[in-house]
Parts: sequence; structure tokens; C-alpha cells
Amino acid sequence: MRSRVVAEDFYVEERIALPPSESGPFTLYRILKRGITTLEVQARMARALRRPPSALTFPALKDKQAVAVQYATLRGDGPAQVEGPGFVAERVGRTARPLTPSDLRGNHFVLVLRDLGDTEDQAVTAQIEAIGQEGLPNYFGQQRFGSQTASGDFPGRRILLRDAEGALRAHLTEPMAGDPPEVRAFKKVAASHWGEWPLLLQAAPRPSNYRSVLTYLCDHPQDWRHALNLVTPRLLSLYLDAYQSLLWNRIAARYLEQLAGKASRTVRLARQAFPLFRDLSRHISAGASLPLPSHRAVYTDPLAAEAAAHVLHSASLQIGDLKARLLQRAYLSRGQRRLLLLPQEASVSPLSPDERFVGHFKLTIAFTLPPGAYATLVLQALHPG
Repeated sequence: MRSRVVAEDFYVEERIALPPSESGPFTLYRILKRGITTLEVQARMARALRRPPSALTFPALKDKQAVAVQYATLRGDGPAQVEGPGFVAERVGRTARPLTPSDLRGNHFVLVLRDLGDTEDQAVTAQIEAIGQEGLPNYFGQQRFGSQTASGDFPGRRILLRDAEGALRAHLTEPMAGDPPEVRAFKKVAASHWGEWPLLLQAAPRPSNYRSVLTYLCDHPQDWRHALNLVTPRLLSLYLDAYQSLLWNRIAARYLEQLAGKASRTVRLARQAFPLFRDLSRHISAGASLPLPSHRAVYTDPLAAEAAAHVLHSASLQIGDLKARLLQRAYLSRGQRRLLLLPQEASVSPLSPDERFVGHFKLTIAFTLPPGAYATLVLQALHPG
């Protein structure tokens, strides 16, 4: 079985709770994108509108290797259509305020599975039904960990350890998921010439935030903390989110193992194996949750508190370290995340001939997930290999 052979095999559409109106200071757009990240859509759309990227608000990020429909608000007026490489945006109305993550009701997915035998649809149907009834651990999916470095570290971890130079070095030298070719080429130079700031300033892509950071380092060669704070706050937040998500996954895995016993199998996330369980919904309620790790997180359940202490100790951290003290404009997220993932509105189509694998078959599965849940996790549970 193969998934995501082409971008069209992974389709996702946001469902939002903020209805459009005929008036308001913001313009609401429905955006169809293919093969580019949400941040790339934001940058390209802003250029097309001749507006700063900050004028556009996207409530969530979507996969690059997918066809996705998502929504954004533009501060002020906007044209009926905006088009650029990889995206088309259609104006659908006005709103009184910008979209926020709390406006998301969920995401509907339509996924194509390929290279199947003539009876594999029965197994897939049974697995989808089982997942819908038994549930999965609501782990953060693989795409959350694009900032993981080649060594397996995270710039977010360096920030929490108050290692400003280490975080900055990761930002400037480590290839990360989604980096365009010119950025990868620059990072290769930066890794070989660390500390040669005038040379790296000349090598940095134009235009880019890298140049702002390097311009400062030319005059203040070892002021790592201030230079780090010149990195785009949205990117610093993504670095923190990635490592916080890994910590949550580890805490949730240890906690669930204590409740549900031995894992039935595993999935790989951030180069690590995380356990799956049979009949997970029998051990925890649909509304059960764990706090996102932060310096103010409170674990009232003794098993959860033990799991959090164990995970943080293994990462050379304490709960008090979970505050980004190095940063001025980026913070760890606060709140709770549900432990149980239960896909809704699941369906499986009949088998049909697979035009990309002659002699084999394909089928389409569809389901809806709540905000923040990952369809890639469902795919891995269907086909962990």
C-alpha cells in the first residue's frame, strides 16, 4: 500500500466557525494551494497584494505535499481573486476581526491509497472502523518536527536551555524541512564559515531575515541573544512549538503506557518510536487531556506528573526551564491537548484500477479530524511500514 504518491492523493479542507458577512474591516479569502507551504502562500500572496505578510492572518499551517483549502483574513480591502505560483485565493466576504486558531472547527480529509491488491480494501475498511471506535493517541504528527536538525536536536531545545549561540547556529546552518534550494546552499556556506559574518552576509539570500541577523552580527560578533531575537518571531515560535510538541508526545506516550499497558505497535515521529494501543478508548475518556509542557503547566494526575517529570529529566530540563527566557517576542503555547484521537465521518470507497500502478488498485478514504489533529498519524496507523 502506498500513500501520497502525488499531491492530489492528500486533500484537506479547513472548516471554520467564523461566517463571512457583507461588511467589516477584514477581507476573508478561501485559498486553494498545491505543493507549497502555508508560509509560502502568505509571502506570495502578500507580494501579489503589495502588502506586508503581517497583513494576512492564517489560523493554521497546512502540509506542503498536499492539495489544501484553507482560509485567511486580510486587513482592509482586497481584490476578488489573488493568484500566484501554487495558489489561488477567492474573496468570500468580510469579517469583523482576523481569523484565529479558535475559529477552526476541524479539517476534512480525502486520501487516496494506491498499489493495493484486490482484497486489501477489506483490511483498510476494518482498520478505519477500528480506529474510529478505539481511537489513537493524539500525537503531534511528523510535519510538526521540520526544525529537527541532522543530529536530532531542536533549536527550540537550545532556546529552553538558554543556549543562544546553539539556537542561532541551528537557525543559520542546519537544513530544515521546507527550505528552498537557495537557503540550503546558504546554510552549507554558513556551516563551513561560522563566525565570518561579512562573508555570510554576502552569501545570504536576498531578501531574507537572515540578512538582518547577519548585519547585526557584523557589528556585534558575539551578541548571540540579541541576534537571536532578530529572527522572525513567527519562526521562533515554530521552533518552540516543535520541541514542546515532542515533549508532549513523550509525556503522553509514557502516561498512556501506564494506563493501557503494552503497545500493539508503534509509529515513528521525530525519528523516535511512539506506542499505539488497542481499545484505547476503554482506558481514557474522549475528553481526557494533558497540559502542553510549560513552566506553568500543572499535572494533577499523579501518573501524568510522574510521566512529565521523567520526560523532562531525560531531556536535562525541569518544569521551570519551560519558559523561553532568551526571547522577547516568542513564547511556549499554553493550554491542554486531548489524549484521544477519534476520526469522524469516516468512509471508504470501492476499489478501482490504479492508473499509476498498472494491475493494482486504489481506494479513497475520507474522514474529519478536530483542529490540531494529524491525518498523517491515521495514515501511519493504517500502514505503519
